[in-house]
Amino acid sequence: MKTALELINTLQSAQVFGNADVMVVDLQIDSRLVQSGHLYAAMIGTTSNGHDYIEDCISKGASVILCSELPKQLNENVCYVLVENVAKALGEICLNFHNRKAESMVIVGTTGTNGKTSISTLLFDLFTLRGNLCGLISTVENRIGTQIIPSTHTTPNIVALHQLLAQMADAGCKYVFMEVSSHAVDQRRIAGVPFTGGVFTNITHDHLDYHKTFDNYIKAKKRFFDELPADAFAVTNKDDRNGMVMLQNTKAMRYTYAMKQPADFTVKVSEHDFTGMQLQLNQTEFWSPLIGGFNAYNLCAVYATAFLLTEGDEELPIQMSALGKVNGRFEVLRGPNRITAIVDYAHTPDALKNVLQTINEIRKNSVTLITVVGCGGNRDQAKRPEMAKLASEMSNKAILTSDNPRFEDPQDILNQMEAGVEPQNYKRILKIVDRKEAIKTAIMLANAGDIILVAGKGHETYQDIMGVKHPFDDKAIITDTFKLIQ
Repeated sequence: MKTALELINTLQSAQVFGNADVMVVDLQIDSRLVQSGHLYAAMIGTTSNGHDYIEDCISKGASVILCSELPKQLNENVCYVLVENVAKALGEICLNFHNRKAESMVIVGTTGTNGKTSISTLLFDLFTLRGNLCGLISTVENRIGTQIIPSTHTTPNIVALHQLLAQMADAGCKYVFMEVSSHAVDQRRIAGVPFTGGVFTNITHDHLDYHKTFDNYIKAKKRFFDELPADAFAVTNKDDRNGMVMLQNTKAMRYTYAMKQPADFTVKVSEHDFTGMQLQLNQTEFWSPLIGGFNAYNLCAVYATAFLLTEGDEELPIQMSALGKVNGRFEVLRGPNRITAIVDYAHTPDALKNVLQTINEIRKNSVTLITVVGCGGNRDQAKRPEMAKLASEMSNKAILTSDNPRFEDPQDILNQMEAGVEPQNYKRILKIVDRKEAIKTAIMLANAGDIILVAGKGHETYQDIMGVKHPFDDKAIITDTFKLIQ
């Protein structure tokens, strides 16, 4: 517990109304969770304004109100802290509430459309391999060393994030690697986090249901780098057309990585198959069990980050060759009759194109590629026809199916996807709403040696239908179906 005065003493230009010597036992942004002695931060969200719930929170016992607009009537028993930006101020308050423990750790954030989970997880695995206790904050799971904490969002809300960072510090973590989503940047969920460095992967069509325009999406990613401190580092993908845009206004030290042009860190794929690839990274060569050009970029970003954090430790390439695959990212499952199934989280046009391109570079012409793909409901609709177009163009057969339909009619989603299929490719597609049946059908259609790509859900173990998360695991269904045809 701390007093309101202790929590706000590092804030700039905050105005205090009432007794700031009052004790604060917890921080809340959700008015429904407020209890006696809590500080309530009146955040302005996309669908509601936290200021509308101030009186309700006071009636529940809130002792401090953090707001950007004072209520018309002030309660003499409550301390009001007036600031220009509630989220930004709350980040500093969170740091103070947890005794600024996060500052004791090296925290690296990765942002971009694709690759965030892989890079964050690979960095976690690499630095764990090097003998460090590490923290991971990702789409798949949050981890404190070997302890797994379920993940509900790519980046937790600001209060939960700072609490998790404090837990990591208390456990003795030296490094924390985390995904930073565009939503988190836009909603200031990462305010107050003392980042040591930031990594940019790429930016392609996604989340326009939230950001509305591609320009807004780019600006959200860029803000992460704009706000890095001067003693941090910023690593960007120079091959991405917006890669250098990310560094335009950053105060951080700037570094680049690339495959197609000179950069501070460069990578080249010498050879690859479904067991892995030989990489040349700057002047070093090593074998990785990861597959594909997109993973070569991921590994280059990991190497660049690790190089900067370890001052170029010569053991890094050897240690990186020991890194395994990331859950739900180009996972290869071997079936009977030499049938290969690949499960990947690819849920954007660019990610799907990268995975299909990698498979097509490796497979022989006589081998048939069957792709099972869907699109999530209540999300960016503009990418649906593009996903089906790519699947039908780059596969011998594409089965359009459900992903997480959420509150939409899955048949409507498939119809929107089908609209992107070129007339000459109609004969290549099937529409099967039931995802389990779609996967089973793909396996039944496969001949000896063929390849099946099941895209979109990757690591997920549920299917979200009408607000209910039903147990569903692409890998389990593939494995069970393989057993039936043995």
